[in-house]
Amino acid sequence: MGTTEIKIGGFGGQGVILAGHIIGKAAAIFGGQHSAMTQSFGPEARGSACSSQVIISDKPVRYPYVRKPQILVVMSQEAFDKFSPQLADNGMLLIEKELVQVSKLKPGIKVFGVPATRLAEELGKKIVLNIVMVGFWTAVTGLVSKEAAAKAVESTVPRGTEELNLKAFNKGYDYGAAIVKGGVPAETAA
Repeated sequence: MGTTEIKIGGFGGQGVILAGHIIGKAAAIFGGQHSAMTQSFGPEARGSACSSQVIISDKPVRYPYVRKPQILVVMSQEAFDKFSPQLADNGMLLIEKELVQVSKLKPGIKVFGVPATRLAEELGKKIVLNIVMVGFWTAVTGLVSKEAAAKAVESTVPRGTEELNLKAFNKGYDYGAAIVKGGVPAETAA
């Protein structure tokens, strides 16, 4: 497997930090890998740009900061505009496709989109869009198992919300699995 650098971006209130925490926990606690997470956000928590950086490796992570993410997950246009230039050559971009317009990407970047907000709204709680994105990320990247990610979601979200969050995770996972199997079109920047 080696080492994979991941950056998740959005704005405060979208659960960007929690998504990174869950991904790191899925890898390290439930997936038997090594992981490190750092976070960055502006002084105004809600509404300002924020990011979570996760490194997953089969070896101990000695430097916890993402230099050139191979995977970028963005949930807002501002996050795309700010972080997409950092994406590694031949990297993978996962977007909230109803909130992010993709432009000016390096050749070879694979783009996968999910209507995470709409899927979360179908469950009655827009706030779980980050968990939809975690499920989508899990299916598309294959870096952690579905079981490890689901356990990380269940053990991390606030008590009493586990069922809703697992439904959100499964919605995102199923959408991503359909893409991987060829049921939903994916794009590749040229």
